[in-house]
Amino acid sequence: MNAWFQRLGLRLPIIQAPMAGAQDSALALAVTAAGGLGSLPAATLSAPALRAELERLRAAAQGPYAVNFFCHTPPAHDPAREAAREAAREAAREAAWMARLAPHYHDAGLTPPDGPAVAARAPFDAAVAELVAAFRPPVVSFHFGLPAPELLAFVKSWGAVVLSSATTVEEARWLERHGADAIIAQGLEAGGHRGMFLSDDLSTQVGTMALLPQVVRAVRVPVIAAGGIADARGVAAARALGAAAVQVGTAYLLCPEATPHPLHRAALQSPAAAHTALTNVFTGRPARGIVNHAMRALATGPLGWCADAPAFPLAAHGIAPLRAHAEAAGRDDWTPLWAGQAAPLCRPQPAAALTQALAVGWPP
Repeated sequence: MNAWFQRLGLRLPIIQAPMAGAQDSALALAVTAAGGLGSLPAATLSAPALRAELERLRAAAQGPYAVNFFCHTPPAHDPAREAAREAAREAAREAAWMARLAPHYHDAGLTPPDGPAVAARAPFDAAVAELVAAFRPPVVSFHFGLPAPELLAFVKSWGAVVLSSATTVEEARWLERHGADAIIAQGLEAGGHRGMFLSDDLSTQVGTMALLPQVVRAVRVPVIAAGGIADARGVAAARALGAAAVQVGTAYLLCPEATPHPLHRAALQSPAAAHTALTNVFTGRPARGIVNHAMRALATGPLGWCADAPAFPLAAHGIAPLRAHAEAAGRDDWTPLWAGQAAPLCRPQPAAALTQALAVGWPP
């Protein structure tokens, strides 16, 4: 653990989880200044936007920071790149999805979007790697596995520490074998997208305090605990089970430096925050959020789960007009209200104060 902290130059073993759509570099800078590891989510940023954020981090960071990317395989619509059967299956899923959304468009007086769905999230690729390399971020983290070996080697060539999320022991071992320097053990309590990548079987997913010690025993690299941690008590529990650090997301959403939609921020401070569930209706991948109208209305089985949702991240394309319409009217019916199961423990406070409070009793 000491060698890991020395390599990063961290003062506190607290990592702020990257939260796309709910933060920018301001939150990452505040956490970094407080001695933790601030993170910038980059999967939804255009190249100019990413460059601007990296420039801000390079100019103002008072310590190490992380930049986070997705490693999913994007669905494609080009028959030349896909087997005809696969292309037809994906087209059928998109058609079924829009058919399921059609009554809701009718009720809202909206016209569904035409044409194939457009992906709002892009995986890490060579062009992004070249852009990021100019800034040499100290830490690069990934969700949904790791990039191709040549891209990972490129990231490591400038000395970056590489983190990635595992939701099972098997995934943790895979990440260690393929070059992760530390592993984020993401328990089932965590808000936002599950980092699962070797299987889509949700029955393999377990809670943080069950997963963490198993991963610590299974790998030699440092393990970071994530999921359901919102105060110093959770940090102490993770430490007792062998965590080298903790990653916290939901608690940071109530900091003034974060930028969730006002409806999202309000939901986090309401009684509704006590009820979260895994859902695929907003993006096509399982993610934990506060239960709302969309999760109930589109469920074809368990709450929040729709068999017709297309491949990640295409579900968001069909939801987007409904979301914009509802938000304009002050309703969170179609807004993804990402939150972990510890959301009721969270309170508004500056990011620096939260970072320091989380680390009480655990010096690096």
